[in-house]
Amino acid sequence: MKIFKVILASMACVLAFNASAALFEDDDARRAILDLRQKIEASQQRTAEELRKASDDSSQLRRSLLDLSNQIESLRSEMAVLRGQNEQLTRGIADLQRTQKDVAQGVEDRLRKVEPSKVTLDGREFDAEPGEKLEFDAALGNLRKGDFANAQTAFTAFMKRYPQSGYKSSSMFWLANAQYALRDYKSAGGNFRMMASADPQHPRAPEALLSLANCQVELKDVKTAKKTLEDLVMGYPQSEAASAAKERLTKLR
Repeated sequence: MKIFKVILASMACVLAFNASAALFEDDDARRAILDLRQKIEASQQRTAEELRKASDDSSQLRRSLLDLSNQIESLRSEMAVLRGQNEQLTRGIADLQRTQKDVAQGVEDRLRKVEPSKVTLDGREFDAEPGEKLEFDAALGNLRKGDFANAQTAFTAFMKRYPQSGYKSSSMFWLANAQYALRDYKSAGGNFRMMASADPQHPRAPEALLSLANCQVELKDVKTAKKTLEDLVMGYPQSEAASAAKERLTKLR
């Protein structure tokens, strides 16, 4: 019986120890569960905060992108305006340059009409007024087209209007040619003689002497014509007119 009591007491102690151990294990499990729950809640809070922060950052990024897009569009508009202004400025400069060129050309044209210019005729260079050149060219044009009467009138008027002109010797020579064509041999001969005497160095002086001899022949003054031809050969031996004069002298003898 005593042994039985001891056994019962031992069993009671074991049961009590087991109960205490089980109770201890339950407390640990609860604490572990509570710690895990707290960690989960903390993690959820951090995740929620991170999500809110990400949402805020996303909203800020969208606003930044929108602002940037608006700035780009504004810059495009400004560039379009500047491009238009630049095109207008370029056209304005081109128009101004054309205007300046036209004005300069107009001034130059007006000056050309009133200022003397260099003219070269029969191997000689001299200054001539614009009107002077026009009148001489018109008179010579009449001669070239066979209008000898108007050529004679034009050259006569020209020599009166411009007595000191560089065209004087040439005008007298062509006037004499117009008179010769009109069979006014006396007037023609007088002008040929005057031209050759007044300007013996003129390139057409030998031609004037040859034409003078022709006038003298037409007037039946052969003796004087021979003298004129001889003077031509002696005075201008290398000229083409001198060669023609030699042939003419042969025929007149």
